[in-house]
Amino acid sequence: MMQEIPEPKWVASFKRVFALNGIGNGTQVAIVAESQSRPVMAQLAGLALFDLGAVYSTITLPTAPQSAPVPVKSTGASDAVQGIRHVIEALKHVEVIVDVTVEGLIHAEEMAEIEQAGTRLLVICNEHPEVLERTEPYADLGPKVALGIQMLSDASEMRVTSRAGTDLTINIKDAPCGGTPGFSTRPGAVDHWPGGLCLCFPGKNAVNGRIVMDVGDMNLTFKSYLSNQITMIIENDFITDIQGDNLDAELFREYLKAWDDPKAFGFSHVGWGMNPRARWESLALYDKGDLQATEFRAWAGNFLWSTGSNQYAGRFTLGHFDLPMRGCTIALDGADVVIDGQLQGDLA
Repeated sequence: MMQEIPEPKWVASFKRVFALNGIGNGTQVAIVAESQSRPVMAQLAGLALFDLGAVYSTITLPTAPQSAPVPVKSTGASDAVQGIRHVIEALKHVEVIVDVTVEGLIHAEEMAEIEQAGTRLLVICNEHPEVLERTEPYADLGPKVALGIQMLSDASEMRVTSRAGTDLTINIKDAPCGGTPGFSTRPGAVDHWPGGLCLCFPGKNAVNGRIVMDVGDMNLTFKSYLSNQITMIIENDFITDIQGDNLDAELFREYLKAWDDPKAFGFSHVGWGMNPRARWESLALYDKGDLQATEFRAWAGNFLWSTGSNQYAGRFTLGHFDLPMRGCTIALDGADVVIDGQLQGDLA
């Protein structure tokens, strides 16, 4: 087991990332934690903010009672704020939230109101600090991620294919697009560390086709590689059939069914990874308790799709799968941006 203490090298890493996010002398910051957060995360954040001269406070919420029928892991769909009005109001009056909650506030119901006030969200994902150190954001990734987001914004259709049999068509015309290199200074921005993603949230009746997840693709809720193929049939944004006579398919079926909520079968976001410091093989080297598994959302050239919350399509649920895949080809309006898992052109 690796130790979780405030190593000076990790304080230095936090300072560099905060500086990339425009945090410096006088910046108004709230660290948001919960009782089950890794203590070292809030400690490292506080030390780094102090050294940078930021004006900061820490809000530590009691972790909410378990309300889901199954464990909620590695989802980004947090209920940590629990609708508490004075917390929401406080977060609307700072420049930056440094989020060290267990699941992260990206898909939290309260964030839409908070972002509208101009508050930026920096999610420091619930990884062991060694993972954060290795995947630290760097400035040169910013323009490449911005280019990918612009390409998504300009496109009307995404098509995803693979040699395993994936053939998925997604209407992304006017879809909200985003992503993050792990830093931003724009009011209302949402970023996370590890970062390096380009993605969009398809609207209603936008996603159709077939996804074939192959051996070595990943289920980040389960923090595992697939050992067998799973085939998903997608009709008008929802998984209507999960095919496969194997344990991976059965676990997928049972977890989604346990929510007893049709929204859990809906699409959340689609996109691709951009971060060359994120490594597909790293999952084999850590215990599950060390990981939030955000690194694997971001490895360069993956196709990332997810189920669950999509606020732009009017769906919210704590049920959420993030599912990065290898070896896919992603085309925007017929132009390939990823071929067989390799970024193309200026994205590479």
